[in-house]
Order: sequence, then C-alpha cells, then structure tokens
Amino acid sequence: MSPLAQIESLLFVSGDEGITVADLAAATGLLRPAILASLERLAQKYAADQDSALELMVNDTTYRLVTKEAAGDLIKRYFENPLSTSLSPASLEVLAIIAYRQPITRIEVDEIRGVQSASTVQKLVLRRLVEDAGRLDEPGRPKLYRTSAYFLDYFGLKQLTDLPPLPAAANPSEQDDGNGGDLFLQAFNRQLNQPGESGDET
Repeated sequence: MSPLAQIESLLFVSGDEGITVADLAAATGLLRPAILASLERLAQKYAADQDSALELMVNDTTYRLVTKEAAGDLIKRYFENPLSTSLSPASLEVLAIIAYRQPITRIEVDEIRGVQSASTVQKLVLRRLVEDAGRLDEPGRPKLYRTSAYFLDYFGLKQLTDLPPLPAAANPSEQDDGNGGDLFLQAFNRQLNQPGESGDET
C-alpha cells in the first residue's frame, strides 16, 4: 500500500475525531515531511475531483475527512427522509452505550464494542440523537458525546432514569471480550419493547 493510501485509510477510520500528524507518523512509520506532502496531495486530489464528495479539513495539527459543502442539502435530505429513519443494529448498540455511559468518548465506545464506531457516532449526531458534550481533559482532548433532548422524545422517555437498569455484568471490568455493547443493548431493548413507550420511528 502506498503512503498516500495508508494516510487516506487512517483518515477514513479516524472519523469525526480526526487524526494528528504525530499519530499518522506513529502508525505508518513515515517522516513528518512525507506525511505533510501526502496530506497536501490528498487535499489537492479531492479539490480537483468533481466526482468526489470529500475534502480534507485541518484544525491545528488534526486532519479529518469531511463531505464538501455542496453535499450538505443532499445529506440533510437523506437523514430527514422517513425511509431512512429506522436505526441499524450497530446504531442502536452505539446509542445504548452512549445513553448508559454518557458523557463518553468515541474511543471508549470502540473499546466497549470491540469495533470501530466513528461513522456510526457521526450518523447519530446527524440524526440529532447524540450531541457534543465538550472534550475530555487529557492528551488529544477527545470529544465527549451524550444523548440529546430529541433522544428522549424519539424513544418516549421523560428522563434518562427511565431507562431500565443495566445487568449486573455490565460494568467496565467485564467488557474486555469485545461484547460489552451487547449488555447495554439488551437493557436498551427492554425499553424499546415496552408497548407504547418507545418512539414510532424505531
């Protein structure tokens, strides 16, 4: 795989959090000048390609892939379309984890699920079920997420304490097998399956 492809793949999986030049260097073994040159090539490639909806955004030393502004209306229509309102199992799992463990970082969600969750978290943000809750005060200052007021309306909840209690096994020390998200989802599903209690769109 070429250096350009390596960097592009890492940008993709880093999702909304983005990735720093230092992290790119650590993951690829490339030197900083080579990474910066590749990032510039990618930015130019996306800008010149009218058939690509992506562009490269930089904030300080953190880079992320985003959709071009021209795609904004299209993406908004997709998430507002009634045909797309049902949530996938992956979305429900991530949403359940955030609901029970908020505020929580995307990396913590990944650790509980055992798989990468950046794109799913971003979809939940776009659907207004999840929102930004600031940043964690640690190196890299990862973004924190929490459920929104719309989340409560969507699932017919008056407050978060209306969620069923978690099983006794759903504590952080017992989530190392990569199946921790199932415990949160099982409890969350008890709420969804209560007649008349959850939102019509689920």
